[in-house]
Amino acid sequence: MKAAAGAGPGGGKETLATSFLRYILLLLLPLTVLYILYALHAILSTPSCPPDHGRIIATASFSHVTTHNHTSSTPPPPPATVTVLRATTPPPPATITALAKAPPLPPATVTVPTARTPPAPATVTVSMTSTTLQHVVFGIAASARLWEKRKEYIKIWWRPNSGMRGFVWLDRGVRESSVPAGLPAIKISSDTSGFPYTHRRGHRSAIRISRIISETFRLGLPGVRWYVMGDDDTVFLPDNLLAVLGRLDHRQPYYIGSPSESHLQNIFFSYGMAFGGGGFAISQPLAARLERMQDACIRRYPSLYGSDDRIQACMAELGVPLTRHSGFHQYDVYGDLLGLLAAHPVAPLVSLHHLDVVRPLFPNVRSRQAALRRLFDGPVMLDSAGVMQQSICYDAANRWTVSVAWGFVVMVARGVMPAREMEMPARTFLNWYRRADYKSHAFNTRPLARNQCEKPALYYLASARRTVVRSGETTVTKYQRWRHRNELRPPCRWNIPDPDALLDSIIVLKKPDPGLWDRSPMRNCCRVLSSPRKEGDRNKTMTIDVGVCNDWEFSQV
Repeated sequence: MKAAAGAGPGGGKETLATSFLRYILLLLLPLTVLYILYALHAILSTPSCPPDHGRIIATASFSHVTTHNHTSSTPPPPPATVTVLRATTPPPPATITALAKAPPLPPATVTVPTARTPPAPATVTVSMTSTTLQHVVFGIAASARLWEKRKEYIKIWWRPNSGMRGFVWLDRGVRESSVPAGLPAIKISSDTSGFPYTHRRGHRSAIRISRIISETFRLGLPGVRWYVMGDDDTVFLPDNLLAVLGRLDHRQPYYIGSPSESHLQNIFFSYGMAFGGGGFAISQPLAARLERMQDACIRRYPSLYGSDDRIQACMAELGVPLTRHSGFHQYDVYGDLLGLLAAHPVAPLVSLHHLDVVRPLFPNVRSRQAALRRLFDGPVMLDSAGVMQQSICYDAANRWTVSVAWGFVVMVARGVMPAREMEMPARTFLNWYRRADYKSHAFNTRPLARNQCEKPALYYLASARRTVVRSGETTVTKYQRWRHRNELRPPCRWNIPDPDALLDSIIVLKKPDPGLWDRSPMRNCCRVLSSPRKEGDRNKTMTIDVGVCNDWEFSQV
């Protein structure tokens, strides 16, 4: 009985454990089956190669799907090809080749555009006529008090018969008899007494002058691409101005000019400002923007000194920086421009300013206006692009260094001076504060002669003409020796002949090159064709040829 009684409870416990295990197995079995089915489904549902859906052609404007079914079992079906066509030219396609595992299928080739290589941009061709004088309008700032004197400068460069357009803006009217025919029309500036002006050393006329571009724009002249501002004592070279403006897109906002030659002036005003006396140009879209906001802009700057810094302040608000061009010349200097012009930058000469302050360009003329007429009636008319362009060469037989500023002056010095030094302006001028301080200029300078033997002999332009030779049309400019009154040549122990004793005149031959500035900036080359060899020669003339450098040419002895 005890044994039976004892077995009863033990057998009950075994039955309970078996039931619990059966329950666990029944619970895990469905889960295991589901996991196995899910894994098989995931494996079998992933194809080893893309299906054969034929050829799909898509365009940018519409989609057209064409399917070619291949029913043949042998030979195997061709590979599937996907070709995508775009409105723009697609980049080179990337080819992906995948090999099937099972069932065995031929390799599939998928042609798709690469994601990293963008499509080639569309080419836009814009037909635009070249800029002419009819596309430019000049605004000339003048005063009635100085009109009689300053109008003589305008007469020199203004071309009434070539379609030039522009206006002289005065502070008040002048007599009709004082406005000769052939000058720009006279306009009277509007009243600016309502604008605040607080600078203690300046003059309120700066506000009137700063509004000339806006007032000219409001005249509504048709076909204007550029508005050019200058003073009544600013002299422009119109063809060279067009060479500069013609290289720029007049449909974009441009503010073109140059800072001062004076470092101190640039520090006081701004290196990012176009000095108005040297002239500056504003494209038509920028002039339109300026006209809309300038009056409000001017009121925000009552403490500024002049007109050009007010223009620059408004340009800063418009977000348009100065596009510098070294052909615009403020010339905030005193004295002789010889050093600056004889080493002019490799850029077209666009403007000259402060001609009442400096000495006449040519020392052997009766007036400043007469000196300018010699320049304009000769070199500017014959080859405007080449005016003041420097060429450096050497007379090997005499061991001379020759520097030609075409249309202006030829300098001949004893010895061999490197081109690096000759292209640097010589200090023949003072700074704007009448001091001989070479550190006050915004460019490098050098002394005219580092020792007495290197003092150059100067030959200024005497005449200019055009002639025809076997090689075609050419210009002939003649330069005559000029000496200061009571000038004495310094003694020199060098065993090199003095050019002052051997040379009286220099002839320069040069072909006109109107496309000079269509190429990259580069100095012309000069070649000494003939020169006297010793004192006592009857022929005291040097002949030089100036022109585009050959590939093998450079400034050397």
